[in-house]
Amino acid sequence: MNWKKLGLVPVPPGIGLWAVHSALTPTPIIRDAERLRVYAGFRDAEGVSRIGWMDVSTVDPTHVLEVCQRPALDVGRPGCFDDNGVILGDVVRIEDRFRMYYVGFQLVRGVKFLAFTGVAESRDGGDTFQRLSEAPFLDRSDEGLCIRAIHAILPCPEGWRAWYSVGSTWAMINGKPFPCYHVMTQVSADGVTFRDSGSVCIAGQSDEYRLGRPRVWQDAVGYHMLFTYGTRGGAYLPGYAWSADGIAWQRDDSQVGIAPSADGWDSRMLCYLAPLRVGDRWLAAYNGNDAGYDGFGWAERITEPRTLHHP
Repeated sequence: MNWKKLGLVPVPPGIGLWAVHSALTPTPIIRDAERLRVYAGFRDAEGVSRIGWMDVSTVDPTHVLEVCQRPALDVGRPGCFDDNGVILGDVVRIEDRFRMYYVGFQLVRGVKFLAFTGVAESRDGGDTFQRLSEAPFLDRSDEGLCIRAIHAILPCPEGWRAWYSVGSTWAMINGKPFPCYHVMTQVSADGVTFRDSGSVCIAGQSDEYRLGRPRVWQDAVGYHMLFTYGTRGGAYLPGYAWSADGIAWQRDDSQVGIAPSADGWDSRMLCYLAPLRVGDRWLAAYNGNDAGYDGFGWAERITEPRTLHHP
C-alpha cells in the first residue's frame, strides 16, 4: 500500500497546563458524517500524558473543529498502576457507550516504568471516560512482567480478539534503558476478562529490540497490521504484516508505503500509524519526531495492501 501525507495537526496552545505538548498514539474514530475524533495522549511540562481529544473535519482532517478543554481520562490516583500517565490503546463502540482500552504508566524502583492495560467507558458520547476499575484488566504475568499493553481489539466469533505489546526486559542503549517488547494476541469472551498468556504474533528481527503499538483491521482477505519497531541504531519506523486468522502473521515491511520526510516534524521518526476507513477513503493518523512531540499527522491511502497469501 502507499500513503499520501496530508499534513501536521499541532496541539493547539492554551488548552491548559495538562496539555503543553505532544499527541501520543493518536487513535481516530468516526463521530458523524462531518467529523472525526482523534484521541491522543497530551503531555504536561513534566512529560506526564493525559488522554484528550480533537475533532477534525472528515473532508479535510487537518482542519480542527473542536478541542477538549479537560482530560477525557486523567491519571489515576497515587499508588495506582496509572498514576504517572495514560495513553491510548483503542476505542470501540458498544451499543450506547464507548469503551476505551488504555495503557497506564507507573514509576517503580529497579526499572524505568511499568505499563499495563486499563478499561474505561463513556456514556456522554465519548467526551469523558470513567474507569471500570482502578486496577488493570491486563496486569503483569509471567509472559509480561513489565509491559502488557492492548493497542487493538476487534469483535470475533468467540467474543473479542486483542493484540497487545508484552515485555519483561530492558536494553541499555547509549547508557539509557529502553523497554524490549513484542506483539501477542488472545481472545476474551467479554472484552474485559483476559488470560495470563496469549500467542506470539510478531517478534523483532536483527537489531530490533522493541516491536509494538499494533493497529489491526480486517477485510475480505484477512487481517492487516501496522506496527512500530525500534532498532538499537535509533530507527523508529512502521512495519506491516498480514494474517488469515489474526493469530499467525507474515511480515512484509515493503508494503508499508510511508517513510520519514527529508526534513521537518516527521524526518527522524514516523510511528504509531492508526488507520481508519472513512466512507470510500482510508486515512491514518500517526506521530513523527520524538513520538509525537509536535502533534500528529494524517496520511491517505492511495493503493490497496498486497496480501502475501490469500486464504
